[in-house]
Amino acid sequence: MGKYSLATKISYVIGPILIIVSHVGSLLVFATGLSLGAILWAVWLYLIRMLATTAIYHRLLTHKSYKAPAPFLWLGCIVGTAAGQMGPSWWKAHHLSHHRYADQELDGHSPYTPSKGAKGFLWSQGMWLLSTRFFPAKLPLDVEKDMVLRVIDRLHFVPLVLLGLISYGMGGVEYLGAFFLSTTLLFHGVQTVNSLSHLMGDQPFATGDQSRNNGLVAFLTLGEGWHNMHHAFQVSVRHGITLKNGAVVKLIDPTFAFIKVLESLKLATNLKLPNEAALLAKANTVGFADAKTVGDRVMGKVAS
Repeated sequence: MGKYSLATKISYVIGPILIIVSHVGSLLVFATGLSLGAILWAVWLYLIRMLATTAIYHRLLTHKSYKAPAPFLWLGCIVGTAAGQMGPSWWKAHHLSHHRYADQELDGHSPYTPSKGAKGFLWSQGMWLLSTRFFPAKLPLDVEKDMVLRVIDRLHFVPLVLLGLISYGMGGVEYLGAFFLSTTLLFHGVQTVNSLSHLMGDQPFATGDQSRNNGLVAFLTLGEGWHNMHHAFQVSVRHGITLKNGAVVKLIDPTFAFIKVLESLKLATNLKLPNEAALLAKANTVGFADAKTVGDRVMGKVAS
């Protein structure tokens, strides 16, 4: 575990506590039921917060797959914290560690280590947050140097709590239950990238790990389930790409579509995409070492 101040440790520990509270709070819907308005509120909260996780936390903040104005990044990270996804420093640190040690011993949430089978699935689906691996070994310097992002990181629990209060103010206990349910479903939706996308699906690209393209996960996470492609081309702004019969095939990727809208609004620039030669060079029929060398050499931008 890295060196953290007591205040930072307390701040971080609040995260899993709130997720547990959300799980318990979801039971409220059995007492109140859910009106159409409450259902729509839960769905809206799921979608907007999932987009903040995928388009902002993941593809912008962590992998820098495109560029965006700092205020937009800050706002997106606030929404990301309201998703119960912890703060930007914590999130980026864990995700980069996952890529560095994918499915190896130091991968914090692999379904293959420290356990396999059912225990491995449960570990990767969220139990790892209750272990000593919860604290990142090192926080990312680029995020820590941004004072706004650092404040958002340490106060990550505030937007989530405020959103719960807003939900209660909108419709009482019923809407509060809808908020808890949405947050819980969102949490497990994101975690399926750690679990199912390393257990089930196809591997069109050579990555040297167990990452897989999983259509169900892609549906739940607005495109993040095309995980094998992401591991093959971590900086690609589009994950929805596969190979079939030696040809490049594009898959549905709502997060990429959202970023394209941002581009049309001048809020996203310099979108990074691998060209066809790079994609074909990393086909799973090619040795991993050779594919990585060739793929990195021909990485470039193409029109979507």
